[in-house]
Amino acid sequence: MKYYYDLHIHSCLSPCGDMDMTPNNIVNMAKLSGLDVIALTDHNSSLNCKAAIEVGKEIGLTVIPGMELTTSEDIHAVCLFPTLEKAISFGEYVRDNRIKIKNRPEIYGRQVIMNSSDEEIGEVEELLLPASNISIMSAFDKVRQFGGICYPAHIDRDSLSILSVLGEIDESCGFTAAELADKSKESELKKLHPILNDLKIITSSDAHYLENMREAENYLELEELSAQSVIDYLYDN
Repeated sequence: MKYYYDLHIHSCLSPCGDMDMTPNNIVNMAKLSGLDVIALTDHNSSLNCKAAIEVGKEIGLTVIPGMELTTSEDIHAVCLFPTLEKAISFGEYVRDNRIKIKNRPEIYGRQVIMNSSDEEIGEVEELLLPASNISIMSAFDKVRQFGGICYPAHIDRDSLSILSVLGEIDESCGFTAAELADKSKESELKKLHPILNDLKIITSSDAHYLENMREAENYLELEELSAQSVIDYLYDN
């Protein structure tokens, strides 16, 4: 069965995320757009996933707990997890293994934690944007230890992508999928980087504003819809 997705969305927890990107606004916008499943992937943290999952259960939309990891090379990678507990555990690991800089909200933006009623329940004081000490070469295996899947984000962009930083996707990274920001670039990139022909290609929004979220245009064919089934699909190569 076809399930429409957007697997890369930021909330107001990301300092570059708009304050309108609350759990309720994100999930309800996804539902209005005809999506079946989304992933909440804030920078180096999963602390707003609990609220988004709860809202999703109320309105009938699957929310996968995730994160956009910044590797030691300043490469972004999408990480998806089967359960909230796994995502939070990985988030704690990342917190203990990333550069510690105090956030300056007036420069970078606030990093707000919310509950399922969109009430502020906390704020992360350390800036979430800096790199971790997890390399792109080890990211896939590290996330698998927490039951999840990891793949390079927006590989077609000129910054913070594996192709812009390294120029290639090394087979030894172990990736089984890759994300594009612009699906129209898929054919060209596959010619330049044949390894992409062997990977599942995902196209997601990387939305930081509600108006940037995807309509129901990209889909996965799954026997059932759950976080685990999406992870299994992306892992099975």
